[in-house]
Amino acid sequence: MLSVASPEDVGLDRDRWRRVLETAERLGRDDAVPALGLMVGRGGRTTGVHLFGRQRIAGEPRPVRSDAIFLVASITKPIVAMAALTLVERGLVTLGDRVADFIREFGREGKSGITLRHLLTHTSGLPDMLPDNRELREANAPLSVFVERTCGERPGFAPGRGVQYQSMGFAVLGEIIGRVSGVSCAEYVRRELFEPLGMNDSALGAPEAWFTGERPKIDRVPEIRVPDDQAGCDGWNWNSRYWRSLGAPWGGLLTTPSDLGRFAATLLAGGRFGAASLVSPASIAAATRNQLESMPGVPDQDRRCRPWGLGWRLNWPAHSANFGDLLGPRTYGHWGATGTVLWIDPDLEAFAVVLTTQPQEPQGSHLARLSNMIAAALR
Repeated sequence: MLSVASPEDVGLDRDRWRRVLETAERLGRDDAVPALGLMVGRGGRTTGVHLFGRQRIAGEPRPVRSDAIFLVASITKPIVAMAALTLVERGLVTLGDRVADFIREFGREGKSGITLRHLLTHTSGLPDMLPDNRELREANAPLSVFVERTCGERPGFAPGRGVQYQSMGFAVLGEIIGRVSGVSCAEYVRRELFEPLGMNDSALGAPEAWFTGERPKIDRVPEIRVPDDQAGCDGWNWNSRYWRSLGAPWGGLLTTPSDLGRFAATLLAGGRFGAASLVSPASIAAATRNQLESMPGVPDQDRRCRPWGLGWRLNWPAHSANFGDLLGPRTYGHWGATGTVLWIDPDLEAFAVVLTTQPQEPQGSHLARLSNMIAAALR
């Protein structure tokens, strides 16, 4: 589906593309970013995967592995959203269905009116993280406990009356996917998206098999330079076995630049991969248009300037963070707190995957600069 070609055949200006790779190499050399994986594709072609930096933060400075697998944090959300839309396509749910119809205990504390659409558009009023998020992670709590605690939360506003980024909305969405499909959210994503696409190095939570054998697959995951609030927390931080295995629907995806590029190319191809149709063009169109436009209770500034699709962040004018400044108005994608970004521009028929191990919240400055350079290189 994606063939490796020269920069010119991919539609890249050779000199500008060279500057992209030189900048990425310098970020690794100067330790601004411990590890970085990069892939750009256009029209079914790519220059391949480019990797820079090192596998571990301290100790022996081994180069990042050629088969490195990255923890991509919130890029997980639109992947889970597309899995949810396959249930919509099959007539098993609608976006207007109330969450409480699937999870009865969720309807408490003023949440009875929250729908799947609200979960997917960050308009539910649910919190991003639970008040006791740290305590839950310290206790290595399972996903079921995060869902249970969310069911007991009171929303910050009535559904559809505001926009508040909410990871816990995706915790609940993952639970609904599991209850409707009869398998865990992680297994459903694997069966319906990863396996058909040949994304063999992707998992929503590392399975037990990744930790076993003479050459455990988990060793391919480069170490993240964790923020201060996770330093010394080896039992639950991003580098822990607990977090890598949890499979959080809001941020637990492990994947490679190549696998994620294959997913992006499939969306650009209308959801088709070979003879198979993973998601329909209708689902892609709904997921990548501004869903806030039809919500009259959402503040006008959010509707116009900070649009959301279904799980996908659309291009926000006058915001440089992560996506940069030069992408087209129909661009969609997502970022991740571990220092990652994926964007897809259907007008250019191009995508970019930039995965790092350097958290860049809140501005994503390295990601934005690389995004600008990549966009400028596309002819």
